[in-house]
Amino acid sequence: MRTSARTRYALRAAVELAAAPPGPVPAERIAEAQSIPRRFLDNILLQLRRGGLLHSRRGSDGGYWLTRPAEEITLADVVMIIDGVPEGGGPGEYPGVAGALAEVWSALRDHEERLLTEITLADVARGRVPGREAPSGARPDQGGSARCPA
Repeated sequence: MRTSARTRYALRAAVELAAAPPGPVPAERIAEAQSIPRRFLDNILLQLRRGGLLHSRRGSDGGYWLTRPAEEITLADVVMIIDGVPEGGGPGEYPGVAGALAEVWSALRDHEERLLTEITLADVARGRVPGREAPSGARPDQGGSARCPA
């Protein structure tokens, strides 16, 4: 699965918000914690807010926070807001004996979608990805991350 830098940054920002204590988190703090260029992050946060995933408040005590509990927001929710619905190649895209490749790509997209809808922001923030063991030595409180087969 190929994901854009924008999607990867959006997922990192959303997980950062999922791991944060309740209340607004300044964009600057998200940018620093996740090494995301601030101007790029601002656009991503705006897109996530317009997509209904985030609330925001301006001012010195402002910032961003999730609209729902992290346990209710899947990675697919974030990806859909950033990338929209993935396009699929139709049967006519692969002529002759290669026609079955359209089914292969369709099955792959279905698998990816199922996986992304099973994993929540809370799972990732806690370093737990269903069906996967955490990398050896990684602890969620030390910035360890579980890898998602993508």
